[in-house]
Amino acid sequence: MRRQNNSCGCPGFLPIMSRRGFLQTSSAGFGWLACTGLMGKPSLAASENQIPQFVAPVKNVIFCFMDGGPSHVDTFDPKPALKAHEGKAIGKEAVSKRSQSNASRVWLGSPWKFRKRGESGLWVSDLFPHLASIADELCVVRSMVGELPLHGQQNLLLHTGRIIGQAPSMGAWVSYGLGTENNNLPAYVVLNNDWVPNGGLENFGSSFLPATHQATQVRAKGSPVDNIQPGDPLVLQKRKLALLAEQDFAFATQASEASPIESAIANYETAFRMQTLVPEVADISREPEYIQREYGVDSQDEHQHYYATQAIRARRLIEAGVRFVEITCPSFDSNNSPWDQHGLLKQNHEKNARITEQSVAALITDLKRRGLLDETLVVWAGEMGRTPHTPKITATCGRDHHVNGYSLFMAGGGFKGGMAFGETDEFGNSVVEHPLTIHDIHATILHQMGIDHETLTFRHGGRDHRLTDVHGHVIREILS
Repeated sequence: MRRQNNSCGCPGFLPIMSRRGFLQTSSAGFGWLACTGLMGKPSLAASENQIPQFVAPVKNVIFCFMDGGPSHVDTFDPKPALKAHEGKAIGKEAVSKRSQSNASRVWLGSPWKFRKRGESGLWVSDLFPHLASIADELCVVRSMVGELPLHGQQNLLLHTGRIIGQAPSMGAWVSYGLGTENNNLPAYVVLNNDWVPNGGLENFGSSFLPATHQATQVRAKGSPVDNIQPGDPLVLQKRKLALLAEQDFAFATQASEASPIESAIANYETAFRMQTLVPEVADISREPEYIQREYGVDSQDEHQHYYATQAIRARRLIEAGVRFVEITCPSFDSNNSPWDQHGLLKQNHEKNARITEQSVAALITDLKRRGLLDETLVVWAGEMGRTPHTPKITATCGRDHHVNGYSLFMAGGGFKGGMAFGETDEFGNSVVEHPLTIHDIHATILHQMGIDHETLTFRHGGRDHRLTDVHGHVIREILS
């Protein structure tokens, strides 16, 4: 299945027409095109933005969200000094107001060995054997700095660029800026694994952007999307939708703000068209057995099975023309975020790695094999890292929240593979070289998609808003 290029822009202003003319010209029996004319400047802005501002290598993004915060010093940032000083107090000089720390805490070494991988010699720990096998594809950033050691705020920062939320997510901005390549599918899809991260659905929302740009959620188990299976014959559906459109159109002519009405009608229209294509894209049963095994669909662990299923769907969705796909992590502990190991670090980090990393490595390998990795960017990131210290060394100890320095990686999409950028100190406690914020990552992702992060804006509340707010710069050192 290859991507389709059948997107279209908004048609601008249309005259108000008779009921008969309205119904005759409505798309699929209802009036998105007519109501678009009522939108005025918001519609025109969306139309103007749906063109890359310069030639770009990336058409699609797949964001593998590692909810809870994987430990940087146990994955991509080796720190031998931790093992050498294990059990010794960190002291006042290592205490930070940004992360959970006090002078009496003690350094905790990694239970996994680090090795140089691939031709590049990129350091990857034994926790990630499958990702280690494709180390030459990974661009690791080791110098991320967050704002608050709280899951909700850091999740919102990662997704929306704001710790308080009330702003569109990165996927919504991409949808607003570029539109969809396939009018039968939304531009932004979240492949959910039955877990809503801290910060809630705002992580995937459109906020003040038109509601057409919020994420469509596709669940791992059962029916992928609620109410997507047609319950009525097509003719009857069209008649129902025509009636809804007529009523909405009449209301829109009297409303002071037509944008929410136009968005609702557009969403009805998208849902109508999705009925046939979404079940087809979500059905991985026709994938070759070796592909399913490569991703881990055959795993006896149901969490790994469903994560692998969603990873294959991610590839199928971007092939079908979806711009931005996010895969969330499943949680095997209903009380905690998936990677949030304050205790039982070794046991639970290994479980999370087993659930996710084979599928992520297979996804990157599969995209490269199909010639799609150059135009698809895979982003692997949690909202924070973990402290390189712990209150006390025990058999069940863990690591706490840490935003002074942590790691993430990108693969494909014009990023240099087999490299690490930025450094933390000898203990992994704070950044000492090339400190970066999520605004810098957002700016660089948009740049690779052909968008200047400073000019992709939306007027709301009396000022122009953007994903990066007043921050961010393109990290050119990591681009090929």
